[in-house]
Amino acid sequence: MSNRFLELLAEDKVLLADGATGTNLFALGLQSGDSPEFWNTDHPDRVAQHYRSFIDAGSDIVLTNTFGGTRYRLKLHDGQDRVTEFNKAAAQILRAEIDKSGRKVAVAGSMGPTGEILEPAGSVSIEQAAEAFAEQAQALAAGGADVLWIETISSLEEVQAAVKGAATTELPIIVTLSIDTNGRTMMGVTAEDIVNMQQDLSKPLAGYGTNCGLGAAEVVAAIVNMRTTAAAQDKQDVLVAKGNCGIPEWHGGEICYSGTPELMAEYVGLAIDAGAKIIGGCCGTSPEHIAAMRTAVDSHIADVSPSLEKIESILGEVTAGAKAQLAGDQSVEGGAVSGGRRSASRRRRR
Repeated sequence: MSNRFLELLAEDKVLLADGATGTNLFALGLQSGDSPEFWNTDHPDRVAQHYRSFIDAGSDIVLTNTFGGTRYRLKLHDGQDRVTEFNKAAAQILRAEIDKSGRKVAVAGSMGPTGEILEPAGSVSIEQAAEAFAEQAQALAAGGADVLWIETISSLEEVQAAVKGAATTELPIIVTLSIDTNGRTMMGVTAEDIVNMQQDLSKPLAGYGTNCGLGAAEVVAAIVNMRTTAAAQDKQDVLVAKGNCGIPEWHGGEICYSGTPELMAEYVGLAIDAGAKIIGGCCGTSPEHIAAMRTAVDSHIADVSPSLEKIESILGEVTAGAKAQLAGDQSVEGGAVSGGRRSASRRRRR
């Protein structure tokens, strides 16, 4: 059976992913504290509308509404026994919207962190987490996913667990970690570590990169660092950039993101030149932003990899840790301990 994601990847062009899930579901009526995954059965029409908005905006890849779809996250809402129901429905709704559109778009089964700290720093074993990820992955595959998209991860242990679970299907796997702590993830993982992590995984990745974090500038800097590390090893890996839409700001009792469609279009050009093959938006990114990013992808003229000065002049300041990595100094501490001693992230994509 053909796989739309692999077909798109083989076309040797930059692929445009979608934008935020949470931000756009809130606009459709989701309330703070609610589990978006329940909407896959309670409000499938609204989930379909969300998907359709990104399909129409020009995305080549759209993520399912399943970021918190493991039993660990759903347990917070007494939904731990509905993993298969929610995940399968999310993928089926998206597949149906793509089929109606007539466009060639891949269904990416979103798999976010469990919210737990894994051993040795925490009490959940890699095997236990892998079982939860496998349950989710198999439901997404049954619903019609083309690729399993593991995102917003902070620790290498959780990457190992998620990939082990995802590998129980035959689908290709993408992994993105969130660099949000001075050039590192919350658990101390650097861009270089992300390139090198594949040697410890149970299945080769179709691509990897970074999402969410502090903003688009940090994402582009991380992609530069990843390509530099990969090139030194004679690797031509598929790199993924999914940066937040500017910086979050508090206005009128709610979080807003400062990035304009014009800014996100410029981010696209920098990300392409940095080496990203798949580019999208994370928190705050709307269909309007993605439409501008579609135009930017289609009209981009290749340039050299962006310098630190260029990244900062267009997208904003890069943290000291990321700057040090760009300069080749991996010894600068990013404020986190590798292996993880800080509390696990419970954020979700907005």
